[in-house]
Amino acid sequence: MTARWPSAVRPLLVAFAVLAAVHLAALAAGATTLGHLTKPALMPVLAAAVLARGGPPLLAGALLFGCGGDTLLQVGGDTVFLAGMASFAAGHVCYLLLCARHGAPVGGRARTGAFGCAYAVVLAATVALLWPDLPADLRIPVAGYSLLLTAMAFGALRAGARAAAGGLLFLLSDTLIASGIAHWPQLPAPQFWIMLTYAAAQVALAEGVLRAAAGPGDPQRAGRRTTRPPETASA
Repeated sequence: MTARWPSAVRPLLVAFAVLAAVHLAALAAGATTLGHLTKPALMPVLAAAVLARGGPPLLAGALLFGCGGDTLLQVGGDTVFLAGMASFAAGHVCYLLLCARHGAPVGGRARTGAFGCAYAVVLAATVALLWPDLPADLRIPVAGYSLLLTAMAFGALRAGARAAAGGLLFLLSDTLIASGIAHWPQLPAPQFWIMLTYAAAQVALAEGVLRAAAGPGDPQRAGRRTTRPPETASA
């Protein structure tokens, strides 16, 4: 995998880290306006870093669908919430395709089946617990979205440990959102924990897919970003 703009990678990653820190600090401090301004900027900057590293355009698309969901969920209202959920769902489809394309089987049938059963149990338990407390018009959409999200998390196993961790963090983040919709007791500053796990999930998924997409001898797979010009960098 050849970096497209190697000199831009580090500045973009630093910009993402600064944005994420400012956003999380704003949520912790209750600075709503600053939180609303910084949230939609997170995923585009991370997507730009992915493209600068030579990552698949579909991975940048997954992150930009996340930006769409981030932006819509700030608006409020059930219709807009469903639109935001649909945007996140499109991102999960992108991740599923990426992990199927660049990943590898997690093991034999027995191991795959064990993982599949574990994720299915988590899905069934989560939906069963949330169902009675969700608004009636959101129960089916949330259940359908949860199925896709869990499938993405399971599929992320194919792309390695980082992507698998990202899938689990995404499950946790969206479960925290659903628990708020169900009016369950919340942690202090719930949006802080939602965004902390979400941002970490997107970073881990992106890094996992980048490593899976890189060849065995690619410096990016070993965590090193090439500084040579794109036309001379190793493929």
